[in-house]
Amino acid sequence: MSSSASSATAASTVIEALSWVHVRDGRLLCVRSQDRDRLYLPGGKREPGESDEDAVAREALEEVSVVLRPGTFERIAVIDQVAHGQAPGTRVELVCYAAEHDGEIVADNEITELAWIGHADRDRCAPAVRDLVGLLHARGLVT
Repeated sequence: MSSSASSATAASTVIEALSWVHVRDGRLLCVRSQDRDRLYLPGGKREPGESDEDAVAREALEEVSVVLRPGTFERIAVIDQVAHGQAPGTRVELVCYAAEHDGEIVADNEITELAWIGHADRDRCAPAVRDLVGLLHARGLVT
């Protein structure tokens, strides 16, 4: 009986999140919404029928007021990590895209904080974003 209970708890929920990765001057753009205690990337969940690019572009416009340029998207990483602030056993699959943008980056809608994060600041981020900062640092993109 204990083995079936442990296998039931071992099964986890996976949340797929799509995000925009934007690095400027060796720092990664991160955002925080009012109800969060950690920094995240601009992005979120796909709506029905949306492609990755459509979802990332919509979320970037909603959260940081920029228009991502079609044809400039590049998948940077897919991070599998514990989902911060979710039920125990929940994981996030964070699909990260870079893309060129038009417009000035400003907090919009539910976003209450914009932050430019370097490697030393990564503890302010949710676990998946922390992993991405480490990856970008190893690639020489984030200082």
